[in-house]
Amino acid sequence: MTPNTATATATAATTATGTLDLLVGIFRDVLGLADLTADCDFYEAGGDSLTAFQITGRLQEALGAEIPVSLVFAYPTPADLAEVLDADYGRA
Repeated sequence: MTPNTATATATAATTATGTLDLLVGIFRDVLGLADLTADCDFYEAGGDSLTAFQITGRLQEALGAEIPVSLVFAYPTPADLAEVLDADYGRA
């Protein structure tokens, strides 16, 4: 692995972790569950359409990008949603 490849890989991993941490924090705050984990399901945690809009609103503020609310419904765990955001919104 060349130094540039190693740096890019480390940066991507740090960004992915940052996105996941951001999402877990937002889910915890919006859903009111301090012990929510990265694999906690939005629906099982009591999420509904209002909380989905609150999550995407906070994401849009944090990331500076338009995030469709449908992503929260399609990828209901912070871990799954982080992967999509990193892949589709250039966070990685």
